[in-house]
Amino acid sequence: MLIALFPNLRKKPSKHLAIEVREFLQSQGVTVVSEDEEAKEIGAQPLSGVPLRDIKFMISMGGDGSILRLVHKYPDWDCPILGINLGHLGFMADVPVADLYESLRDLTAGLYNVDERLMIQAETAKGDTIFAVNDIVVHRGRNPSLIELAIHINDVYVNTFVADGLIISTPNGSTAYSLAAGGPIISPTLDAIVITPICPHTISNRPLVLNTDQEIKIEYLSDYDPVEIRADGLESYDLRTAETFSIRKFSRHFKLISLHRRDYFSTLRTKLGWSGKVRF
Repeated sequence: MLIALFPNLRKKPSKHLAIEVREFLQSQGVTVVSEDEEAKEIGAQPLSGVPLRDIKFMISMGGDGSILRLVHKYPDWDCPILGINLGHLGFMADVPVADLYESLRDLTAGLYNVDERLMIQAETAKGDTIFAVNDIVVHRGRNPSLIELAIHINDVYVNTFVADGLIISTPNGSTAYSLAAGGPIISPTLDAIVITPICPHTISNRPLVLNTDQEIKIEYLSDYDPVEIRADGLESYDLRTAETFSIRKFSRHFKLISLHRRDYFSTLRTKLGWSGKVRF
């Protein structure tokens, strides 16, 4: 078995832990590769020396942001990812360090599922295509006041939002920026897209949950400076007054490894601090 290990060496414990993970996996008969510079640091084989199609899993060591950067760095690599959480919340990177080696044993023993999660793509006014695992956000950027954004769904006018911006989220991203802006938590297995306004001027402007066969078009109406379109907080484009961009379901899914020893709802309870009944 061939596994690619991606440690976030900017995090202090990551290098030492990555060496331990590499040694443990090798003791289980696994060949471990890593990106060439990291491979030198942790004693793994260089990623450049093997065909990507031969790698069975990717292991990301960091947080959810590390997984997002990994998917954007290798957009055509259709390989399942397991996330070891060295960050804070960790909805995708849900393997805690305290449970690390038992989780790795489960992985090598086949005690896991591969979840295929929805991704979305946007086509900008200039014809650029971007994709997102979590969300595509249009934000007022450097404009000091609220902006007007007109929404059409399948070419049918829906509403003009006066707000700081809009978040167009996948179910996977519903526990990220969209949740902080008041959006709903969507089960990651659901085929849906959520539009969540950011600080809307009218409080009756609420999130919309759409089917994935619907195309969303967003037009920037305000006669202000360009606004920002950001994909997963990583890629950024400008949108100018009267320009439109469209969002739809992406052609492929993002593959995340889900170990049998944990489930999505236990992760929600833990990460969001749900504590059962109210005590008076």
